[in-house]
Amino acid sequence: MNGEISIMGVFMPTILLLAVIASLITMLLIRLADFAGLYRLVAYRALVDVCLYVLVLGALSLLAPHIGFNT
Repeated sequence: MNGEISIMGVFMPTILLLAVIASLITMLLIRLADFAGLYRLVAYRALVDVCLYVLVLGALSLLAPHIGFNT
């Protein structure tokens, strides 16, 4: 069980790479939700954004062994 990934000889923690990927996916989902007008239904947009990020990061960490990351 190795918690690091080698990218061009630099070892990075797996969770750091997953956090960057989750940030990109969350930005895409935020733009889609804004375009669809879903933010009209919530009172605190920033809280929804943070919760969405946590959900995406959790899903990625659960799916990491299936998509090729050794965690």
